[in-house]
Amino acid sequence: MGYEKQAFAKADVLQLLKEYGSPLYVYDEEVLRNRCRELRTLVKYPHFRVNYSAKANTNVELLKIIKDEGLDVDAMSPGEMYLEMKAGFTADRIMFIGNNVSRDELQYAVDRNIYISVDSLSQLALLGEINRGGQVCLRINPIIGAGHHEKVVTGGKKAKFGIAIEDLPKAQKIADSYDMTITGLNQHIGSLFLETEAYVAAAAQLLDIAATLPTVQVVDFGGGMGIPYRHEEETRLDLHKLGQELDDLIATWVEKHWPIMVRIEPGRYVVAECGIILGTVTAVKNNYNTYFVGCDIGFNTLIRPAMYDSYHEISVVPAQNREYQEYEQPVYLVGPICESGDILAHDRVLPVCREGDGLIVHDAGAYGFAMASNYNSRPLPAEVLIQKDGKIRIIRKAQSLKDL
Repeated sequence: MGYEKQAFAKADVLQLLKEYGSPLYVYDEEVLRNRCRELRTLVKYPHFRVNYSAKANTNVELLKIIKDEGLDVDAMSPGEMYLEMKAGFTADRIMFIGNNVSRDELQYAVDRNIYISVDSLSQLALLGEINRGGQVCLRINPIIGAGHHEKVVTGGKKAKFGIAIEDLPKAQKIADSYDMTITGLNQHIGSLFLETEAYVAAAAQLLDIAATLPTVQVVDFGGGMGIPYRHEEETRLDLHKLGQELDDLIATWVEKHWPIMVRIEPGRYVVAECGIILGTVTAVKNNYNTYFVGCDIGFNTLIRPAMYDSYHEISVVPAQNREYQEYEQPVYLVGPICESGDILAHDRVLPVCREGDGLIVHDAGAYGFAMASNYNSRPLPAEVLIQKDGKIRIIRKAQSLKDL
């Protein structure tokens, strides 16, 4: 492993840190647009749309780019709906996929004519009270689950999401009692799959369910498309294969039944690879024959490693020219938070680090800033965008102590 990876040269990293502060979220517009285009053309079926799952990253400037590329959006809260509309998305391009939401949250979506998916019988009844005679989408628990960690597997008997398939007759009765029309079905099996089998199987099952509900006009297969965080070990998701398999599935179904709108809802695949986090080495030590490299990127800045034991490639950018040398054993890269679980990378082969060196955490555009916090009363870092023309602009200012 060398000191640097991908498109970020030493001068870029150190200059960005000097100009905008450390740590720092950095996004690449060109990569973001490319990912949007890959997904937009995934399926050839003419009635196909991509809903960006905005929970992955809700920066308004990124949402504007995603809108410009022709994607629609999902929302999990009024906050996400607000930001999406602020970015220019109209109500007909937003889908509210609620999970255990309140009456006020449902009312917020109804008041703005935003299409709503409910994931329990009780929430269906609540929506009926609020929006009698309206249309509704049902989130189905497909029993099939997949994901990189048990905390992000969202289908299956142990998952909190969705309506059990066996309860669909009850759902129809509730909808009928409020003169509501079930016009959509959606599901989500989990996050970060790199093989197509489980996703396509769940899609086939959802279409089978749709065939029993003649009022259904929209079928949303969900998201979860992964990216290879381990660059040298993991194989990239075969989008061509996935697209062909979905096209075959849809064509067969439409021939037997009726034309429908098909949607998918990727989040990570859209934004993960367009973002990195830059940071600075703040301390190095050897405690009882364990090497620790301390830095200013804690789980307040990127919680994925602490929460899911997630892996991110790490690059070191030396502050001063020196000969490359690795530590004699794997090291721990740790942050400034006052918990022993504040570990960015463990048992990692890294170059010997010095205080002041720069760090690059790769593939951090998804669930980075979106899950960041002010824990330990630390201000949130800035976000900057590298535009297609190479110019850099701030898309969110860093917080100061006065903002806490």
